[in-house]
Amino acid sequence: MPLGLYISIPFCRTKCSYCNFASDVFSKSAYENYVARVIEDIASSSATAAEVGGLLDTPVDSIYLGGGTPSILDSAQLLRIFSALRDHFEVTPDAEVTVECAPGTLTDSLVETLLNAGVNRVSLGVQSFVDQEAQSVGRLHNRSIVIDEVARLRHSGLDNINVDLIAGLPHQTAESWTRSLDEVLALGAPHTSVYMLEVDEDSRLGRELIAGGTRYHAHFVPDDGSTADFYVQACETLNASGLEQYEISNFARTCRESRHNLKYWTRQPYLGFGVDAHSMLRATNNSTIPPAEARESIRFAAPDSLDAYMNRTPRTVAPVSAIEAIEENFFLGLRLNSGVDLNALRSWFGAGVLPFEPIVDECLRDALLEKQNENVKLTPRGRLISNDVFERFLFAESNR
Repeated sequence: MPLGLYISIPFCRTKCSYCNFASDVFSKSAYENYVARVIEDIASSSATAAEVGGLLDTPVDSIYLGGGTPSILDSAQLLRIFSALRDHFEVTPDAEVTVECAPGTLTDSLVETLLNAGVNRVSLGVQSFVDQEAQSVGRLHNRSIVIDEVARLRHSGLDNINVDLIAGLPHQTAESWTRSLDEVLALGAPHTSVYMLEVDEDSRLGRELIAGGTRYHAHFVPDDGSTADFYVQACETLNASGLEQYEISNFARTCRESRHNLKYWTRQPYLGFGVDAHSMLRATNNSTIPPAEARESIRFAAPDSLDAYMNRTPRTVAPVSAIEAIEENFFLGLRLNSGVDLNALRSWFGAGVLPFEPIVDECLRDALLEKQNENVKLTPRGRLISNDVFERFLFAESNR
């Protein structure tokens, strides 16, 4: 099965107040050493797989540079990363190659570099087309910049474009949210991601909201009910306009779904390189291991700080048992509108699925899941409280 490759670029021009990712503002002097370290990890990927006990196939059909802001790197650094990937993996001719870009960074030179690197998909972190909302959380672009850069990408032949939006930003209203949705449709982007603002202690805005303060425009953040309404509106508007929802937060025109992200949700193997990059490979189980102790797969992750990564702090490694793999099939697969095929799980995991059947029945009774033949998927209500649904499956093992 072809791999997906993810490369983390943890550098930004500014740290957005809502961001809870392992990224920050660093001196440009840090970029070159980081790129060299990532390339070193790419070269040693076979040894890493052997060390953690994972099966590594070299064909690759998706590459994703995320962050952070990958477009903050210079052309030579970007080209070196892509060259290293192609030197050590068999990138298929039809591979999906995505780079996340911050609006305001897409110069003619960068677009030319992306084309030379074989990039065929760009993800733009727009978040809002309303300038006041974008500026309130630290974004450095405005609406006109986004429109100009989408036109520049299309003129170059890069028309497979994703636009990110966030529901629940400071100052957002029903009227302004409608304006952002209308702008997405007017642009004709073939893929849109819609996220509801996360309130947690891993972002400055989240901490201020929890504290009930006013910094970072926290007192202008819509309430949870309004944010949920914005999300429902997005689902209805985008679906009605041909951008069909295929995952909780993702909408696409026909055949424009994110191949790379689908690997995560369908538990296909992938390798990550760089700060806080995660990986999952099938396990190389020895036939002498009892089935109850056998590992279904291996998950491992790099340190989540730049200093720890550059100082070679050991990665974390977590073997995944069969019962844990079934849990993952539910809480990842249920993110997709296509849902989870119970017959396929029974065929793959046998009796291991049995403890989860009562959880499915409970969610059906609570109208959080719906069932067609032996396929289960979230209801519209289930999508709004999806984390609560997923938690039920995470506790399934202890409830047996």
